[in-house]
Amino acid sequence: MPSLDGFVLGTYERTTQAILTALPLYIFMAAVLMYSDLADDMYEAIYRWFGGVKGGLAAGTSIVAAVFASMVGVASVATAAVGMVARPSMLKRKYDDQLTLGVIMAGGVLGALIPPSIVMIVYAAEASVSAAALFMAGIVPGIMACLLFIVYSLILCYFRPEKGPSVEADMRYTLREKFQSLKSIVLPGLVILLVLGSIYLGVATPTEAGAVGAVGAVFAAGVRKKLTFVNIKQIFMMTAKLCGIVFWILIGAVAYARIVTVTGTGEWLGSMITDAGLNRWVVLILILLFFLVLGMFIDTVAVLLITAPLFLPVLGAFDFNMVWFGILFTIAVCIGNLTPPFGISIFIMKGVAPDIKTTTLYRAVWPFVFILLFCMILVLLFPEIAMFVPTQMLGQ
Repeated sequence: MPSLDGFVLGTYERTTQAILTALPLYIFMAAVLMYSDLADDMYEAIYRWFGGVKGGLAAGTSIVAAVFASMVGVASVATAAVGMVARPSMLKRKYDDQLTLGVIMAGGVLGALIPPSIVMIVYAAEASVSAAALFMAGIVPGIMACLLFIVYSLILCYFRPEKGPSVEADMRYTLREKFQSLKSIVLPGLVILLVLGSIYLGVATPTEAGAVGAVGAVFAAGVRKKLTFVNIKQIFMMTAKLCGIVFWILIGAVAYARIVTVTGTGEWLGSMITDAGLNRWVVLILILLFFLVLGMFIDTVAVLLITAPLFLPVLGAFDFNMVWFGILFTIAVCIGNLTPPFGISIFIMKGVAPDIKTTTLYRAVWPFVFILLFCMILVLLFPEIAMFVPTQMLGQ
């Protein structure tokens, strides 16, 4: 059966791509950092430094959620971990629950955009582009989105202090206590800097940097005495489960891609769009809108693997920069993960805090959805926002 042989050979070829070797390494690194209680320590540091500012905890939570999300590379894990730590603390200090929920969910989805990103690794394999270039391209848009979240929270709480009051003077920490809180996050922070720095300086490929990060994460966890039997078991379970999910999705995507190829659907769609005489920018915007809708229902990696055989050839025919488009795609599915009625992050947050009404979660995400839409429009209109770093570092 030629079709079956083609599927088996295609699956083997796809799942043994060199770039995908990085996936289990980054997932393992993320699992080690997660079970080192990093979210708790990060939030404690943020609370000590920003608690005295109106909206400071909301702004700080955006930072914690974004940083933790970039470490684990999975929005659902980041949202759940930060949500369990940050929400009770913020509610205790009389923060508005709607604002609290919004900053946690919005910060969590940035894990796909701020490197190192699992989604970017899979996209690099599908679009045949450099993962290092994608990592570099995601830095400025990711930081920009996080900063806009912070600015929104601070402005909102400045004009409406009841949304995010400052911590009372007698409960604030001294400068010495603030600096003491940073000790526990120095080692994990150095791990992330080592991974990204080795890539940006050209010392290591993303795969090699992932190996360095995995070893560094284990060392950091060992120093902090977090490598208990229970934690080690959970680390390997998380790594195996997430790797299994991603690679089974990849296997399914190969079968889907074979169907698209054999039936000629991809060629038909591509020729239909190119022959229709549509403006290339109209085509790009329509594809991004399609991603926004799909992201509401399907996991980010699944969205990519389902649509790649259809849309990547079309975008290539219109001569779009595929690294730049990768950032636009990532922002679009980040928005989809937040968008009602079926945004994945909404359901994760509902699981973390079952006492919350779903309508409250819907209202909480909209300001951050519009902020991310604004970021996507900026990257669309000014590609240099995404391409400046890879152009300077790699000449792309």
